[in-house]
Amino acid sequence: MLLYYITDRRAFGGTEAAHRTALLRRIAEAARAGVDYIQLREKDLASRDLECLAREAVRAVRDNSATTKLLINSRTDIALACHVDGVHLASNEPAASEIRALWMKCSDREPIIGVSVHSLADVQRAKSQGAGFAVLAPIFEKIQTGAKGIGLDALREACSAAASGGFVILALGGVNLANARDCLQAGADGVAGIRLFQSGDLGETVKRLRQL
Repeated sequence: MLLYYITDRRAFGGTEAAHRTALLRRIAEAARAGVDYIQLREKDLASRDLECLAREAVRAVRDNSATTKLLINSRTDIALACHVDGVHLASNEPAASEIRALWMKCSDREPIIGVSVHSLADVQRAKSQGAGFAVLAPIFEKIQTGAKGIGLDALREACSAAASGGFVILALGGVNLANARDCLQAGADGVAGIRLFQSGDLGETVKRLRQL
């Protein structure tokens, strides 16, 4: 079961400095707890600020885990500059194969490339374009925004279609400790979330998820 933490520093209280401190502390906790992937998703930050945060995030991960992988949302340039493990792409961004080719011109390390997807067609496209895995969302209705989830049947269909080639799909969107098992039973290889990993006792959350 793969665990994928998506960051949102603004969910922490206080000033911008407090946001960053709390986020870096949480990233370190996630690495220690054994979260598989952390996506630094701070899309509102200017390039210089994001690069600075990414460098600190790299240290927080490396100091606390030998296995947790750090990805940067969309910014391949910053990912390369900060020596992170890969990038996470939106469904409307360049194909994973293009990003991988660009990456390999600048590095001898193979990147991890995840893609956000919202339908079976998106999953098939991400797979055919060489993504390492896909994050399918939203599975459940998002109470904060009212966005309607695609449901477990859609997740099951996508996972069934992807399984033949060993393509990994993670479930995102309203996933919590109460419904994570349903996602796994539908065929998901793991779960992703912001609040799932950013609130409460992270060590206990990871422990309970690993027991599913």
